[in-house]
Amino acid sequence: MASKKEVFVFVDSHCHLDRLDKNGPALDEVVKQALAANVEHMLCVAVSVKEFAQMKSTVGHYPDVSMSCGVHPLHNEDVCDYETLLAHAQYDDVVAVGETGLDYFYSEETASVQMKSFVDHIKVANVVKKPLIIHTRSAQEDTLQALKENYDPRTGAVLHCFTESLEMAQAAMQMGIYISISGIVTFSSAKELQETVKQIPLDKLLIETDSPWLAPVPFRGKKNEPKHVIEVAKFIAKLKGVSIEKLAQHTTENFYRLFTHINRGSI
Repeated sequence: MASKKEVFVFVDSHCHLDRLDKNGPALDEVVKQALAANVEHMLCVAVSVKEFAQMKSTVGHYPDVSMSCGVHPLHNEDVCDYETLLAHAQYDDVVAVGETGLDYFYSEETASVQMKSFVDHIKVANVVKKPLIIHTRSAQEDTLQALKENYDPRTGAVLHCFTESLEMAQAAMQMGIYISISGIVTFSSAKELQETVKQIPLDKLLIETDSPWLAPVPFRGKKNEPKHVIEVAKFIAKLKGVSIEKLAQHTTENFYRLFTHINRGSI
């Protein structure tokens, strides 16, 4: 009798399932394929509080999908006041606050608006005790300063789709913040990021797709899906010289350690 094959599972710590367009595969099939590939949970991340109800209607009925609530730093037209954000963050089906943060690469001229929104998100996360999902690009100093001045380390946080410097990653990790890596790490142009990932301890690492964008090699240029998080995991495991089983174990355990409002189902 053949021995039972050990099963190891993955999570997609950051995706946008509600952003799959009508020409893409049906959402039911996307979730089904992810689960079949041993991606046991997906975190669907909000970019707009105004669109939260629509996102909930789209993905809220999937037991293997959780939701955050927040305003992306580039969605300046959707910025809401502190009280509105707080009210949404208190919903039982919201497990995290964000994505929020600072993006000076695309919109440095809105830095003051972004900063006010970011600080509001940090303070709301501290109140509701749900972790922050942080987007940061070309705004290292301001991002770290805002966190140092306002963030309660007991809240928990992740720098998602990380592409910044090793120094920023180290400063964030000193505050107990996790670092999440997307399919960008598989790109041939991402040599600096690859060197940074080598230095990130396994107990501070998360993996994500940021789907439907940023499909990893060998799917680059195509619509991304949560099942492709396995390609991110394979690449990072090889990069760090560890087994895929070990990489899966650490990143999955880190996910549930950070997002404590998610009840892990049976594997």
